[in-house]
Amino acid sequence: GEVWVAEVGDERSQLASFLKAAAPRGEGGGLVRAPMPGLVLRVEVEVGQPVGRGSGLVVLEAMKMENEIRAPGPGRVKAVLVKAGETVEKGSPLVELGAEG
Repeated sequence: GEVWVAEVGDERSQLASFLKAAAPRGEGGGLVRAPMPGLVLRVEVEVGQPVGRGSGLVVLEAMKMENEIRAPGPGRVKAVLVKAGETVEKGSPLVELGAEG
C-alpha cells in the first residue's frame, strides 16, 4: 500500500546531472574548481586570456570520459593552477578568473 518514486539512469546520465549541478553560476570571476576527481588532460587557456561564458578551460578525464570544464561567465584568466598530467581531487582549484577588462 505504499508508493515509492525512483529514478534510474546509467553512469553517463548520472555524471551529466552531477556536472550540471556542480557547475558554478554567475559572472565576474573567481575560482573554477574540479567537479570530480580526475586527470588533467589539457589546459586550454593561458594567463591573461579573455574568456566568455561557456569557453573551455580544462579537460579532465574521469570515469574513462573526457569532461570539458567551462567558464561560468565572462572574464580574464588570472591564474592557471594545474597542468596537463596532474591528478586533481573533487573541489581542487583549476583556474582563477578575474572580471573582464
